[in-house]
Amino acid sequence: MSAAKLLLVEDDPALSELLEFRFENEGYSVRCTKDGDDALVLAAEDTPDLIILDWMIEGTSGIEVCRQLRRAKETAHVPIIMLTAREDEDDRIRGLNTGADDYVTKPFSPRELLARVAAVMRRIRPVLAGEAIEVGDMRLDPVAHKVERAGTPIKLGPTEYRLLQFFMESPGRVFSRNQLLDGVWGTESDIELRTVDVHIRRLRKAIELDGKKDLIRTVRSAGYALEG
Repeated sequence: MSAAKLLLVEDDPALSELLEFRFENEGYSVRCTKDGDDALVLAAEDTPDLIILDWMIEGTSGIEVCRQLRRAKETAHVPIIMLTAREDEDDRIRGLNTGADDYVTKPFSPRELLARVAAVMRRIRPVLAGEAIEVGDMRLDPVAHKVERAGTPIKLGPTEYRLLQFFMESPGRVFSRNQLLDGVWGTESDIELRTVDVHIRRLRKAIELDGKKDLIRTVRSAGYALEG
């Protein structure tokens, strides 16, 4: 299996050098930058598997970089771990609402960051390697393009398939309609938000089995999530 690609965006040279050394020592392929604008260019040129993003960086701020990465089709699914010295709860919530998957407050132990990255990579590696993804009794094989629930083959249209895969890559996470629209249809799409609801209903119906619970949870005023 090829080395996981990390993009490290950190403007503290000493910390950046330390993290680069530690992650490369663990077998990761690491690219580093201290500039937000450069980070967006690097991510577009070669999509990383995971991004470690400092909030306070040169050029475009980390929070805006996170927002733009989530809007871009190529990086909409890439996990983002934010690093920041901000301890205020509102700041943490703002970072997560912008699209960050995790949040590490400085000062932190490099071992803690390594552990958090490893946990994320364990979740996303099956997709990167073309291996089947399993959530609860759902199984999706991205190579054979097949879906099963409790061993029963499920027939899905192409959009419902992409939608299910998007959900299964982040089980339990609540996605807004805008996030689903960007992640499944792409930022260039002119699809209306209510179309997301239509495809959610189709997906629900397709994966419904007698005696089995509804796997897609509707979160009022927030969006949808896939539960295992």
